[in-house]
Amino acid sequence: MDRVLIGKGENPVHLLARFGNRHGLVAGATGTGKTISLMVLAEGFSRLGVPVFMADVKGDVAGLAMAGVSNEKIQKRVAQIGMEGFTNEPNPVLFWDLYGRSGHPVRTTISEIGPTLLGRILELSDTQTGVLEIAFKLADDRGLLLLDLNDLRALLGFVADNRKEISTEYGLVSSQSVAAIQRSILSLEREGGEAFLGEPALELGDLMRTDLSGRGIINILVADQLILKPRLYSSFLLWLLSELFENLPEVGDLEKPKLVFFFDESHLLFDDTPAMLRQQVEQVVRIIRSKGVGVYFCSQFPDDVPNEILGQLGNRIQHALRAFTPRDQKAVRTAAETFVPNPKMDVAEVISQLAVGEALVSTLQEDGVPMPVERTLICPPRCRMGAITPVEYETVRSRSPLGGKYDTPLNRESAYEILSRRTLERKEVESAAKQAEKESSSKQGGLLGDILWGTKRRQGMVETMAKQAARTVGSQIGRQILRGLMGGILGKSSRR
Repeated sequence: MDRVLIGKGENPVHLLARFGNRHGLVAGATGTGKTISLMVLAEGFSRLGVPVFMADVKGDVAGLAMAGVSNEKIQKRVAQIGMEGFTNEPNPVLFWDLYGRSGHPVRTTISEIGPTLLGRILELSDTQTGVLEIAFKLADDRGLLLLDLNDLRALLGFVADNRKEISTEYGLVSSQSVAAIQRSILSLEREGGEAFLGEPALELGDLMRTDLSGRGIINILVADQLILKPRLYSSFLLWLLSELFENLPEVGDLEKPKLVFFFDESHLLFDDTPAMLRQQVEQVVRIIRSKGVGVYFCSQFPDDVPNEILGQLGNRIQHALRAFTPRDQKAVRTAAETFVPNPKMDVAEVISQLAVGEALVSTLQEDGVPMPVERTLICPPRCRMGAITPVEYETVRSRSPLGGKYDTPLNRESAYEILSRRTLERKEVESAAKQAEKESSSKQGGLLGDILWGTKRRQGMVETMAKQAARTVGSQIGRQILRGLMGGILGKSSRR
C-alpha cells in the first residue's frame, strides 16, 4: 500500500505516499471536521510506516492512542466509502508536553533556540533583541554554554555589570534594554516557560521512530495549555521545524516521507511575525521537502497562510466555510481560486454547502499534477474520536521507551555556574585585599602607639618629653612647655 485513503467522491480519493512531502493544507470553519481529517491523515501515514508529529490544542487528537468504538453512523460511512477490512484499533503514540505533565518534557537549550526566536518568545522589541544578540555573541566568544534561564539571567547580569566595556567592543548596550529583557524572563518563568529551556534536549531521531510492527509513531504535543501562550506555541513549532531543516540530510524525493509535520492553528505562526522571520519560514517550507519532511498547515481560512507558502502546498483538504461576513466571503474566494477547477461544480458555491465530514479535496496524482477538486466524503478514523482520560494518558506514557531519557532534568556546568564561580572568586579576592589593607593599617597604628606611649621595656616619646618638661617646670619657659604639651595631648590645662 503506497497511498492514504482520504475519502470518496465520484471515486476513492487518495494522497499518494511519494507526494506526501509536497506539503498540504487542511482548512475550514470550526466544527466542520478538520480534526477528523487530520486524524485520518495521521493514521494513514502511520500505517505506511511514516512517523508523524502533531499538536493537540483541544485535547481530542489524543484519541489516536485509543481504539475507536463502532456505531451505526460509522458503519454507514464505512459502507458508503467502501473501506474494506475496516476495524477499530489504536495507533502507536508518544505524548510530549512542554510542561511535562501529560507527556515527556520537550526541552531545548537557550543556545539552540537562538536570539531571534527567543526574542519572539519573550516579545522583545528590535532594540532589545539586538542586545540579546550581543549577549549571545559574548557567550560564544567567552565559551559560555547557555542551557537554561539561569544561564541567560547570569549572562545578562554580567552584561549589565560590564556594560561600558561590552558597548565599546560589541555595540551599544543600555541598562534599560537589559532590564526589559530580565523582566520578560520573569514573565516567561511565571508562565512556566522555563520548563522548555534546559536539558536533556530533544533529539530529532526520537520523533522519527517506528514500532516493532513497522508502523510510524505518532508524536502528539499536548498543547491545550500551551495554546494559551500563542507566541511560545508557534515559536516552539517553528524552532522544531527549523531544527529538522538544519539537521536532516538531503534525500530528494523518496517513496514515502521520513516525517510528516502537522502545524495546527498555523495562523499563529504568521501573526505579528517580522518580515525576516516570515522569509525564513518560506525558505524552510520550500526546501525541507527535499529532506523528506512533509508539512501540513491547519487553520480556519486558507488565507491565514501567506501566498508565498500557500502556492507550495500540493495537497488540499477544504472543509466548509460560512460566507456570513466580508472576511468569510474573501476566504471563500481565496479557497476557490487555489483549487484546480472542476467543470462539474461551482467551487465557491459548494464550499458554503458542505456538510460536517465533507470536504473539497485535491491531491497530487501520479504525474505530480494536482487533480481537479472533488467533493469528498471523509473517511472515519479507526481510533477514538474524542479526548482520553488522565489515567489513559499515564498508561500510554508508562509504556513509552523514552521515559528514562527525558523525564529527569539535567543540570551540567554552564554559564550560570561559571559566572557565579567567577563572581565568588572576585569577591574573595576583594575581601582578602580589604583584610590585608586593614591588617596593614592596624600594624601601622600599633607602631605609632609604641613610639608615643612606649612598651613594658621601653619608655615612649610622651613619657620622655614629660620628664624633661618636669625638670624645667620651675622656670617660666618650662611651665609654658608643660602646659602646651600636656594640654595638647591630654586635653588638660595647667595653671601658672
